[in-house]
Amino acid sequence: MGHNHDHEHHHHNANKKALLISFCLITTFMVVEVIGGFLTNSLALISDAGHMLSDAASLGLSLLAFKIGEKAANKSKTYGYKRFEILAAFFNGIALLAISLYIFWEAYHRFLEPPNVGAGMLIIASIGFVVNIFVAWILMKGDTEENLNLRSAFLHVLGDLLGSVGAMVAGLFIIFFDWNIADPVASVIVSILVLISGWRVTKDSIHVLMEGKPSHIEMDLVENTLCNISGVKEVHDLHVWTITSDFPTLTCHLIVEKGIDRDSILEKASDLLHNKFELHHTTIQIEGDGSKFRQKEDNCN
Repeated sequence: MGHNHDHEHHHHNANKKALLISFCLITTFMVVEVIGGFLTNSLALISDAGHMLSDAASLGLSLLAFKIGEKAANKSKTYGYKRFEILAAFFNGIALLAISLYIFWEAYHRFLEPPNVGAGMLIIASIGFVVNIFVAWILMKGDTEENLNLRSAFLHVLGDLLGSVGAMVAGLFIIFFDWNIADPVASVIVSILVLISGWRVTKDSIHVLMEGKPSHIEMDLVENTLCNISGVKEVHDLHVWTITSDFPTLTCHLIVEKGIDRDSILEKASDLLHNKFELHHTTIQIEGDGSKFRQKEDNCN
């Protein structure tokens, strides 16, 4: 067996710091926006506050996930608790979907009976816009491309940013044209965008939980790369999946020629997988030509 446990979370501390600062800012303004939404009778503001409530929970859950993920592996959890980050992303995605559906329902009733909305919503929405831009900028400094947990939190905040824009636009229509229906219209538009984001996060997290293949890895290319190692006759039981964000894992069996230097093949295979596919955690079983695991035909010819 060959094991490579050199995986590193290059942005781990930066991600935690970004989440902590964002959590404090979002939670503080959420309280302001909830009060303002009720005072001005604005669904756009209340929906934006609802998004922020989910954001506060999302960011808190993401912080908890990073902390729990730091716990060392043990005999019960041999990979440690790193996958909790994916569970956090999954719950955040579901929250985005649920909030969007709730806002659709509320907007439907407001289309039937447009309410009188106070002009103060524009001021509160403008403050929210500034806060959300700042928080989004902080989160973008983290690893939102590779870390699904951080990306789900970022999408929550992005949804809030869009909500603030929608509330600002609705506020302008209400002030200048007395068009109160702009409030539910803005809510629906924002909810559609949040619904799309929630679906993407949920789908990606389910893919990881189902031990799906990382998107950047082509199985045929991995197999061909291993087959091209001199002395390898067959590759089988090849599996590639993701433990958590930025932690792809591979296992496989290699049938090799008799009398070949197995340690040399193991080293070459591990280096190729690491350098070419960024697979940092690999388990490779080397078997002889007469192994009972041998398939009927060499698949490397």
